[in-house]
Amino acid sequence: MALVDLIDVSKAYESKQILCEINLSINAKERIAIIGQNGGGKSTLMKIVAGVLEMDEGRRIVEGGTQIKMLAQVPHFESGISVKEAIERELKELYEAKARYDHLSEALAENFDDRALIEEHAKLGAFLDHHHAWSLEGRVERVLREFDLKEYEDRLVESLSGGEQRRVALAGLLLNKPDILLLDEPTNHLDVYMVEFLEQMLMGEDFTLLFISHDRYFIDHIATRSIEIEDCKVRSFQGGYGDYLRQKEALVQSLQTSHEKLLKLLKSEEEWLHRGVRARLKRNEGRKERVMQLREEAKKNPSVIRKMKLELEREQKNFNQERSVNRQKMLFEVEQLSLSLGGKKLIENFSTRILRNERIAIVGKNGAGKSTLLRLLLGKMSPDSGKIKRGAFEIGYFDQHREMLNDEDNLLETFCPMGGDRVEVKGRSMHVYGYLKNFLFPKEDLNKKIGLLSGGEKNRVALALLFTKDYDCLILDEPTNDLDIQTINILEEYLMSFDGAVIIVSHDRYFVDKIATKLFIFEGEGRIVESYQNYSEYLDIEKELKELDSINREAVETKPTQQKERQRSQKLSYKEKLALEALPQEIEKLEEEIEAINRCIADPECYKEKGLGALAQELDQKSAQLEEKVEFYLLLEEKREELEGE
Repeated sequence: MALVDLIDVSKAYESKQILCEINLSINAKERIAIIGQNGGGKSTLMKIVAGVLEMDEGRRIVEGGTQIKMLAQVPHFESGISVKEAIERELKELYEAKARYDHLSEALAENFDDRALIEEHAKLGAFLDHHHAWSLEGRVERVLREFDLKEYEDRLVESLSGGEQRRVALAGLLLNKPDILLLDEPTNHLDVYMVEFLEQMLMGEDFTLLFISHDRYFIDHIATRSIEIEDCKVRSFQGGYGDYLRQKEALVQSLQTSHEKLLKLLKSEEEWLHRGVRARLKRNEGRKERVMQLREEAKKNPSVIRKMKLELEREQKNFNQERSVNRQKMLFEVEQLSLSLGGKKLIENFSTRILRNERIAIVGKNGAGKSTLLRLLLGKMSPDSGKIKRGAFEIGYFDQHREMLNDEDNLLETFCPMGGDRVEVKGRSMHVYGYLKNFLFPKEDLNKKIGLLSGGEKNRVALALLFTKDYDCLILDEPTNDLDIQTINILEEYLMSFDGAVIIVSHDRYFVDKIATKLFIFEGEGRIVESYQNYSEYLDIEKELKELDSINREAVETKPTQQKERQRSQKLSYKEKLALEALPQEIEKLEEEIEAINRCIADPECYKEKGLGALAQELDQKSAQLEEKVEFYLLLEEKREELEGE
């Protein structure tokens, strides 16, 4: 049964029709991604679902009692409250429900046959189950830690940056777990580790979700359905981003040849996604199998953990061998660079060379110093020590503040400041409209002031302007923020065909995997690792190394307990000695019986007489007995050897 139904809904802004008689149902536990161009109606649709925007026509039907909450682009908090208080206030209803449940539990202990109390108690239990609200304090602590908010928990929330405030708001919504959660670009301002935590929560706790995102890996991991808004209509596709590409390609193939360009873009995107994911899966297959096989053994044997860690670390290092430079022109030579800010070490003794035609992604946690490295390369900051040698070449810089744009100019003035209506792009003269059409701008926008454009539209203008200039090196700071997927595809095409160096800071794993041939990885404490590895594969191995560290810590923590238990029992008991003597014969007998059953199962005359069902049941019983006796025997043997060793 649907929680929300939109029936024949239409919406227009002034003369522009955004939604035309669209229909949409949202069912429990669905995770629906909204895909479409910026300005195409994605946020409008989400606001109509939320009930905060009136539709012009149509109906919105909400199942009774359904709670719908939306992550605002600019969240608002009460004045004078701390970060932790802001999150806890979002959970007020859950705290009250838990307190009432505990009170009813005490009342029922004395009056256990009160039907009204029993019904209310059961209803509250189901409510707390749905919201995973049995240990709210622990969950609040975890989300503070995973979203890097722990150090700010006592600070006034209004003193945080816009991105940090969005993380506070997101934390509260996730812990509240409304019946339907609406998220508009939830991965903005999150690093890859925060995104991974977000994915785990959304999938592990059966959220019902409607979301907008340009993060294609996020869509692929999370979405059970994708809906596309195109030409005022909504079309539904089952599955995540890869499924959307395949279904969309099949749809476009059935349409007119005017869609050939879109078909080509879809096909290349699908091929890249398929190739990249399949290659990663194949490479990881053996490693994952080894980890699963040795996991339990590793808990008992620290030497196995060390061996596995060495294998994984060696695999990381194999990607970091010096590559042939093919006599490429060197643009930057970085020597022993170090920098600290506010007492925090960001870069320590970092040396590298950046060559023409390299595509480098700078990655790592928020606040690690990635954008700072860009400013050092640009000469906008000076290091504490070390130096950067730079040749004579032109740099094009794109930052999140879009400093190259003037809000008072229109599009035509921005691209043709000296007059006229033509621009030079890669040595070719083009009409401004013909060029901007590639960046999804309609002809009527040419006279629109920059100041009237949305954040995503301004980013498209800034990128389009960047590619009209003749540069040897492009430096881009979070270029995919506020862009729709179609524009990111266009950006990727330009960057991959660009004849020069590309240096990007980005948390978009898909974008980095597709563009970068080299990584600068900020690992913390000023350490920067240079790698030629695929970013997603680096993250996979990093995750497995952390898992091994966790297993090792568990082993170390349990060792004193094991020693105490051994001290309490310094010798084998009489029963244990008897068992140690008798078990080999019992094990041998069971093995013979199992072998006899298997021979009977292989013989038609035998299994017809005894019955396959009865034989299978007997085989299961004998196998379980054998496993139990072997395990007990090995434990006794290990205990005996340890005692003899002492």
